[in-house]
Amino acid sequence: MAFDIDMIKAVYARMGERIEAARKIEGRPLTLSEKILYAHLYEGMPTKAYQRGKDYVDFAPDRVAMQDATAQMALLQFMSAGKPKVAVPSTVHCDHLIQAKVGAKQDLETANVSNKEVYDFLSSVSNKYGIGFWKPGAGIIHQVVLENYAFPGGMMIGTDSHTPNAGGLGMIAIGVGGADAVDVMAGMAWELKFPKLIGVKLTGRLSGWASAKDVILWVAGKLTVKGGTGYIVEYFGEGADTLSATGKGTICNMGAEIGATTSIFPYDKNMYDYLVSTDRQDVADLAEQYKIHLRADDEVYANPEKYYDILIELDLSTLEPHINGPFTPDLAWPLSKFAQAVRENNYPAKLEVGLIGSCTNSSYEDLTRAASLAKQAVEKKLKAKAEFTITPGSETVRYTAERDGILEVFGKMGGVVLANACGPCIGQWSRHIDDPNRPNSIITSFNRNFAKRNDGYAGTHAFVASPEIVTAFVIAGDLTFNPMTDTLINEEGEQVKLDEPQGLMAPPRGYAVEDRGYQAPAEDGSKVQVIIDPKSERLQLLEPFKPWEGTDLIGLKLLIKVKGKCTTDHISMAGPWLKYRGHLDNISNNLLIGAVNYFNNKTNSVKNQLTGQYDEVPKVQRAYKAAGIGSIVVGDENYGEGSSREHAAMEPRFLGVRAILVKSFARIHETNLKKQGMLALTFANPADYDKIQEDDTFDILGLTTFTEGVPLTIVLHHADGSKEEIKANHSYNSQQIEWFKAGSALNLIGRK
Repeated sequence: MAFDIDMIKAVYARMGERIEAARKIEGRPLTLSEKILYAHLYEGMPTKAYQRGKDYVDFAPDRVAMQDATAQMALLQFMSAGKPKVAVPSTVHCDHLIQAKVGAKQDLETANVSNKEVYDFLSSVSNKYGIGFWKPGAGIIHQVVLENYAFPGGMMIGTDSHTPNAGGLGMIAIGVGGADAVDVMAGMAWELKFPKLIGVKLTGRLSGWASAKDVILWVAGKLTVKGGTGYIVEYFGEGADTLSATGKGTICNMGAEIGATTSIFPYDKNMYDYLVSTDRQDVADLAEQYKIHLRADDEVYANPEKYYDILIELDLSTLEPHINGPFTPDLAWPLSKFAQAVRENNYPAKLEVGLIGSCTNSSYEDLTRAASLAKQAVEKKLKAKAEFTITPGSETVRYTAERDGILEVFGKMGGVVLANACGPCIGQWSRHIDDPNRPNSIITSFNRNFAKRNDGYAGTHAFVASPEIVTAFVIAGDLTFNPMTDTLINEEGEQVKLDEPQGLMAPPRGYAVEDRGYQAPAEDGSKVQVIIDPKSERLQLLEPFKPWEGTDLIGLKLLIKVKGKCTTDHISMAGPWLKYRGHLDNISNNLLIGAVNYFNNKTNSVKNQLTGQYDEVPKVQRAYKAAGIGSIVVGDENYGEGSSREHAAMEPRFLGVRAILVKSFARIHETNLKKQGMLALTFANPADYDKIQEDDTFDILGLTTFTEGVPLTIVLHHADGSKEEIKANHSYNSQQIEWFKAGSALNLIGRK
């Protein structure tokens, strides 16, 4: 039986009347996304129509999911909210802190020792507040959620940007910062601007080397890393119904790479089959009973151009395998053109490491398709020319794959099975390399490939593809190889060609597992003690941020003017810094150390206006804080794209940065800044970015009359004594302005 079955029954029982009310209010048929959104209004029954992309709406998600790196700060905040128990089903998943170094068994043993303090904290705080706890080794949050918690028509938020993975089971699942999770766990409304909709109509059927991963790689190439911002991407069509539930999950997972609020597929037989195969017959039967609510209305599918803000069509039968990268997940190359791209752009053609798995591509189907190629390599006497690692998505998938001989096949090819954790996907990789500075190439079936993302090395060119394409390239060791057309020379000097990969949507003998790694919370957590050592370097109780002083902000110094792409990895690096995710003071020492300074083209080198000397970003900001001087960060387009980590918003707030002024924001990061009491502002005229000089001092005017829809004025005081006025837009509504005034959204919860 499924977890939280009574909650799921209640969701389905009320869907019909809420959807019917929404249909009458809108006066038209509804898309799937609209049905689920209107069925999850915090107020209950819909009473008004909401404008897409304009109206802020309060929602009541069904559940919350947190991974260990973000759960620490989220739960430290929840402890400050004064609630005895979470108001909705919630879970914590220990997947981010396990470093990949040797192999699964040893790496997990090392993590259990090195992270014991954090795991003990998360276990005890989960036990106290009624939160399900998934131990280290249980699996990656999104795969575990898909196997155990996701259900068609539900709504979930998660403190990880790839939470939309659950869209593979027809769920609206949205990545958020920890403060948003705290709101929902505390029983409060969760606010979101009603999303616009991108419809992706899929026709035909995948064949040969093409896979579900190639759908999202193709879409990313079309829409770019910010093309989905403010949108839900809703897939549909007869082609959609041919994809497995886990394949759909892959597509929805990587929708985070185009900035989409989330992505979703309509309920179909493959979802039913996946629910049954993962021991959730009860949920499958409920979904069948209510399936009319779990797909868009027929009129929408008949005339999609009338109901979606943007419509894209893709014939799956024509889709070619894609390889995206390097350095950005939206640089999409069809396989037939990739070799030429490698040569023309001087990408290192020699492949050094291929990595498959991660939350994006670690299903049974993924492993079987990749294993079919590994088996060919062994049988055709082809020796792998690159290192090869395999990361199962969960203990259930790993155990089943081992039982069915899949992992043994990878081992014969020379593959190393890593722990059921994020590992190299998020920089938790102790990579063995002779010279970390030389240009080199790796290819993964992960989702993100920003510079330094996987191994911390700027010279690493990381490419993203399906597990089967990664495996083929590992066998060849050459990125100019095309497995669809080219041959390889085996150990006996013969020319051999790889056959098309074959796979299975689900294990024929069903899934199996001995220990899933789940810890249920105490029935009564009131007597459970959560102990944090005051001397700890990894955990630190939070002090509330100071409320706004009630005046305009005068005399702010420029901390950094960021040049070009600035993701949350640039603002708050992962890798070795992950161990400080529960200690705000210590992790603040990585503030913006990866961002490029516009004025000297260097990272972690900015001018201290108090001394005239250049120093590391956190040191300069700490000097301003010690002097009682506020500061401002200036950035470029899509500032804060990537991970949902709220540390990227909490660190500047903690160190005394007062405002972030950019050309545009990524959605999650903008919300995180607002939640922490920061000013998140955009240039009314993007060209004003060029007016910012290195020694500028800023005044932010209009805060005493801070109002929804009214721009603020910023006065730039240049070093030569001249000054200029520019306008700064904001997207704060009245509630969010109260967060700013209170010092943070959490402060407002505390007051109430």
